[in-house]
Amino acid sequence: MPIHIVLVEPEIPQNTGNIVRTCAATGSVLHLVEPLGFKITDKYLKRAGLDYWHLLDIYVHENIDELFQKYNYKNFYFASTKAQKNYSEVKYSMDSFVFFGKETAGLNEDLLRRYYDMCIRIPMKNDARSLNLSNSVAIIVYEALRQLGYLNLV
Repeated sequence: MPIHIVLVEPEIPQNTGNIVRTCAATGSVLHLVEPLGFKITDKYLKRAGLDYWHLLDIYVHENIDELFQKYNYKNFYFASTKAQKNYSEVKYSMDSFVFFGKETAGLNEDLLRRYYDMCIRIPMKNDARSLNLSNSVAIIVYEALRQLGYLNLV
């Protein structure tokens, strides 16, 4: 099973389109949790994803609870600037799920508190608020793949 990327309520179609390309190029599975700030048919989303859509496994979930029930809390990690543990300190497995929040607010505070031990962060300067969502996904996906020997990538 590949790495799973979960975007919870993404707002910007271009970011999601870039993440589509990252997931397609790495064999990662993309999960989108509604509500979305755009339609899947959005021209900006399609343009940012280029011609990679046929290489992508993508699932849309009505809410986060639906995803939790379907995947039964398997190897979940929650990316947040508020986490203490660096993303490179965890040991990823072939069925790891990495959750990312919406661009304007990140993941829900209650969710982060509930799964505090599974929260990870990308180190950055104290006065920097956050990285771009698609860049954050790429950083963590490639760390997970590096740990797994890059699977079937060339």
